[in-house]
Amino acid sequence: MKAVQIHTYGGVNKLEIVDIEKPKPGKGQVLLQVYASSINPFDIVMREGYVQKMIPSLPVTLGSDVAGVVVKVGEGVDHLHVGEKVYGQAIVLAGGSGAFAEFAVTPVTSIAKMPENIGFNEAAAVVLTGVSAVQAICEHFNLQSGQKILIHGGAGGIGTIAIQMAKLIGAYVATTATGEGIDYVKKLGADMVIDYKSQEFDQLIFNYDAVFDTVGGQTYEKSFKVLKKDGIIVSMLAKPDKNVMEQYGVIAIAQATKVTTEHLDMLRNFITVENVTVHVDKVFPLDKIKKAFKAKETGDIKGKIAIEIK
Repeated sequence: MKAVQIHTYGGVNKLEIVDIEKPKPGKGQVLLQVYASSINPFDIVMREGYVQKMIPSLPVTLGSDVAGVVVKVGEGVDHLHVGEKVYGQAIVLAGGSGAFAEFAVTPVTSIAKMPENIGFNEAAAVVLTGVSAVQAICEHFNLQSGQKILIHGGAGGIGTIAIQMAKLIGAYVATTATGEGIDYVKKLGADMVIDYKSQEFDQLIFNYDAVFDTVGGQTYEKSFKVLKKDGIIVSMLAKPDKNVMEQYGVIAIAQATKVTTEHLDMLRNFITVENVTVHVDKVFPLDKIKKAFKAKETGDIKGKIAIEIK
């Protein structure tokens, strides 16, 4: 089968399409025929070698997000069957074989039945971003109707899903965006849009219940100012500082997204029942993986890049 691997760490030129043996599912695993995957920032982090201590050896197949069809189940798997459409995670760091391939094995605890009302490209594209939004909005914030939330990076992969979820819950949503992203997040339902290139969000909004930070850096540091006492900030990038938490009287959480069957089932409900939409900005075939990464790393991408494999 074809797979995208790296034999050494580095830039886009280190990506190689190779022919390797199809993986076999072990106990508690399933083998998928991969129809689609998508690129996440962590795929770039892996390729460049920033987490090489976590990778047993090279070469390694890259890719996390996956959507496809079950072709074989391992011992102990009884709730998924051959022929079922599923979506989830197949990253090597979590017991998978890598998603940028024609076939992949993954723990059954990292996948779930795919939403019926979207295609494989959309399903793959929403895995990490959608689960990140579910985990923050529904678990860490436990967001309620009438509460106010600021979502940074509203036009990004996570932000686009988080805005829709927060609005469905009944929250007041402010978000940051710029350029074409401003109209885009308005269409998603954002109540207030702040242009981060020309406006200072911490001078415009105050007394918020929640801040979801997908940007980090100074944006994260300034976000404490807009929270009310006992408000919550969840960051995908920054680690909480107890002194800052005490200074502002708020709760700060560093989120490590966990792609689990439970989270994927919650996400599927938002997509199938609540009609949360998934925006795929660009689609590339597997043999154009280098172009796909270049687009991700240099382009102004709204939503996600999908890798169409079948």
